Amino acid sequence: MLLLNANCSFVEYDAIKIEFIPFEVPERIQNAIFTSQNAVRSVFGNICSSAVDNSLKIQNCFCVGQKTASLLTKKDQNTIKIFEYGSDLASFIVKRHKNENFYFFCGNKRLETIPSELKKAKIEIIEIETYKTSLNLKKFHQQFHGILFFSPSGVQSYFEANNNQKSEETETQLFCIGETTATTARKYSENVIVSNATSIESVIAKAVKTLTTL
Repeated sequence: MLLLNANCSFVEYDAIKIEFIPFEVPERIQNAIFTSQNAVRSVFGNICSSAVDNSLKIQNCFCVGQKTASLLTKKDQNTIKIFEYGSDLASFIVKRHKNENFYFFCGNKRLETIPSELKKAKIEIIEIETYKTSLNLKKFHQQFHGILFFSPSGVQSYFEANNNQKSEETETQLFCIGETTATTARKYSENVIVSNATSIESVIAKAVKTLTTL
């Protein structure tokens, strides 16, 4: 609605595809890490997971992103700490939970940040792959004033199909949901703008404000 109200025309498409996959977990987990809504959906909604019959009990959830936290709350989970970035979550765990172990529910394209930092601190982390992300390539034959990205995989997907735009679309602004996504976007353009918060609404608001004041 923000884009429409600002009289901005836009093209919307899914740059990535998500496939939930079967996995096994113990019925009792003390600490669990979630960095995406897809992991939450897979664990608490996947017909292939043990959580479906409500046998899975997680004592403490640590997560990245307010939307992920909200979804965990809807699933009646106890979220004790929320961060905007995985690096901040990893630092917190290393400082406050050094003698505990963690299950990390993630996708096949998860970043190394959390596993790397916890392993470096000799904190046991067990990774459970709950979904797979694949690129949904789509070629565009037009120039955009702005492109909104919500994940590093989305950036990779767009430019893999539109690599010619890396050099040609010098005026195109790339709006990113956070620094992690922005780091990938900067490989393709210098015109990268990061949203004020790691939410879809914040990215849209930043794009509207920027593009309507050009």
